[in-house]
Amino acid sequence: MKSLTPILAITLTLAGPALAEVALPAGTHLTVRLAQSIDTNRDRAGSHFLAHTTAPVTENGRVIVPRGAACRGHLVESKSSGRLKGRAVLSLRLDSIEMGGRTYPISTSSTTRVSRNHKKRNLALIGGGAGTGAGIGAIAGGGVGALVGAGAGAVAGTTGAVITGKRNLHLPAETRLSFVLREPVRLAR
Repeated sequence: MKSLTPILAITLTLAGPALAEVALPAGTHLTVRLAQSIDTNRDRAGSHFLAHTTAPVTENGRVIVPRGAACRGHLVESKSSGRLKGRAVLSLRLDSIEMGGRTYPISTSSTTRVSRNHKKRNLALIGGGAGTGAGIGAIAGGGVGALVGAGAGAVAGTTGAVITGKRNLHLPAETRLSFVLREPVRLAR
């Protein structure tokens, strides 16, 4: 039995002090900066991204998550804009946070961005084309010319709206995004 005591002592010495656990409660806000750009024209749902925390997360005055901690996430939804209708949609969620050489799985809310509507722009192009065509047609051929010119102008305006109509979303690197923890996370400290 005496021969086992030194082995046990060595094992305890190598194990070192126990790590304390700290819990981040559900509802904790994480603000991150993207480490790369994300675009609805290029990136699809399921694509992964890297971001870093912009400020430390503290609990009772203690830093729990340091500034600059790596966070990995994925695109929940990535939908391109249509040419004449339909908005681009980009929805992101964080999956993990890395600190002290460890990776901790996390569950966060989604952050969603939606592109602007193109209805007003399309109406301006089509209406402006029709009005310009009617004016030119009226000068060239009177009332009949105005009618023909309005139709031709509307077609030209619609063509312009179709060609230039896509409004995709682009989030450049360094874009700040905010997420909220949906479930508590236990971190070793």
